This record gives sequence, structure tokens and C-alpha cells, in this order.
Amino acid sequence: MKKITLLLALLVSCTIGISQSLTTQQLARKFDGALSLYFYKNTLRMLNQSESKEFDDLIKDIEKMKFVMIDKADKLDGKAYKALTNEYKKESFEPVMTSRHQGRNFDIFVKDKKGSPLGTVVLVNDSTSLIVLDIIGTMDITKAYTLFNTIDNSTDIGNRIKNFVDKDKKKNKD
Repeated sequence: MKKITLLLALLVSCTIGISQSLTTQQLARKFDGALSLYFYKNTLRMLNQSESKEFDDLIKDIEKMKFVMIDKADKLDGKAYKALTNEYKKESFEPVMTSRHQGRNFDIFVKDKKGSPLGTVVLVNDSTSLIVLDIIGTMDITKAYTLFNTIDNSTDIGNRIKNFVDKDKKKNKD
């Protein structure tokens, strides 16, 4: 009996040790209409339809990623965005890069603290939505656009994103 209890405790602690950021979890709960998807290493590999070695190299150190898309019409303004970035900083994520690509702002945060799992958070912000890529593991942050574009251009995921956006546009017309 003690062995089973010990095994269960070990499994739970391993699961807790590689969970997504608390800030991302709270954000997804706060905006319950948000589109949330999980990607694991094998799922990310399946997105690589062109079998690009560069993309395989990009995702090789990613264990798990949570994708959250929020419609900014759900009261996510500049002040709320600033508060969100401060919450990531409180979790020991450090801002390492801010840039603009194809009309979107990219803010990238990295957690590389002893005793904590490595993590990367990519915030993709435009005039209509906020997309969070909460990554357990590491990646070449200079290629965050490549990861985002591959996910965005994936037929299945792209359709889900388009349906999510269209649903909100339809809701706003009513």
C-alpha cells in the first residue's frame, strides 16, 4: 500500500512540475470563451507538413505548449495587457524580446530559474486578439514567428481559429 501511495505522489508531483504558467491558466479561466488548445511534441511534429528540418529543430526542446486565443472585445485593453505582463514577471518570467511582425506585436518572456522547469511565453497581440503560446521547454526565441506562423497556417488549427473569430464577429452583429 505504501508503494502505491508513493507512486501516486510521485506521479502527481511530476505532473505538477511540468504544468503551464499559473498566469496562463488564470487567463484561460477568466476568459471562458477563449480558444484553448494543447500541443505536445508529437502534435507539433504533425504540424510540420512540409517536413522542414528547421521547424523540427525549432520544436525539439518543447515538451508541451498551451495555445490560448482571446478576443480583445472581451474587455482586454492596454491596461489589462500591462497587468498580464506584470503577472508573468511575478512568476519569474523575464521579458527578453519585443518585436513586430506582419502587423502583430510579439512579447517573449523566458523563465530560466534554478529548480523550475524551463519555460517560454510568447504573447502575440494585434488589434482584435491576444494569442498566448505558453511553452514548457525552450526554443530559439528569434524564431517565435516561425512557430506562430506554422500553427496559424495549419489547416485544422487555422480553421478552428477562423471559426472562433467568425463566431465572435457574428455575436457582435447580433
